[in-house]
Amino acid sequence: MRAVVQRVACASVEVEGRIVSEIGPGLLVLVGLHESDVDSDADYICRKVLNMRLFPNDKSGKNWDQNVMQKNYGVLLVSQFTLYGILKGNKPDFHVAMSPEKAKPFYASIVDKFRRSYNPDAVKDGIFGAMMKVNLVNDGPVTMQLDSSQPSRNTNDAVEGP
Repeated sequence: MRAVVQRVACASVEVEGRIVSEIGPGLLVLVGLHESDVDSDADYICRKVLNMRLFPNDKSGKNWDQNVMQKNYGVLLVSQFTLYGILKGNKPDFHVAMSPEKAKPFYASIVDKFRRSYNPDAVKDGIFGAMMKVNLVNDGPVTMQLDSSQPSRNTNDAVEGP
């Protein structure tokens, strides 16, 4: 699983001219599903995204000190199969992305996992499979990429601390 995480001042998803989801400050998370992804990949991405220290601590003045949950900010999840696109010449090929039939329920379970792990009202998402317009104001700009298949994921990342 691949996640591109952007710290935003605000973000929204528009489908057919209508805003279907929006957040104020927080994280916009573009989620790509690989054909071999399983629940442990989703667990890893959810835990890492929610615990990433991408926000300043207003009290201490420290940068990179607080996560989205500590700030009580929003999370906007957007399914994006193109994160697993591979160029064959000049044409993109998406054969390693999870098939839509398998990806739709898997993505829904990821959204649910984020809602159960944080505040259900703070977690928003787009519409799976729809042609979406994603609007954002990147704050920083801060953009991080996570892959659940990183070899180090099962070593030092098992316990998340403050």
